Amino acid sequence: QVQLVESGGGLVQAGGSLRLSCVASGRTFSGYRMAWFRQAPGKEREFVAHIRGSGESTYVVDSVSGRFAISRDNVKNTVYLQMNSLKPEDTAVYYCAAKVDNYVGSYDYWGQGTQVTVSS
Repeated sequence: QVQLVESGGGLVQAGGSLRLSCVASGRTFSGYRMAWFRQAPGKEREFVAHIRGSGESTYVVDSVSGRFAISRDNVKNTVYLQMNSLKPEDTAVYYCAAKVDNYVGSYDYWGQGTQVTVSS
């Protein structure tokens, strides 16, 4: 079982930056692929980025490419989402998720979410 706790959300002006953190319980953090998703009001939850267990492979969706970066610290059991040049359309609840790294199915573990609000 993995428990995930996000932090770092808040209110920021357009063009600003935030760094989200997600701390995972358990002793095998490096064995999990970690991801960030977001859900804007009235919209479906959407995938934002993922990072493999070793941290050597990352992927971010085109809509945030060049502005967002995902990273992890396997000693601290933490995954980060650095968000720069924020836009009002980035406003959403951001969720951290985890699954076993080589598992091809959906993400099994989810955090409670952290609100990000970008004002224009």
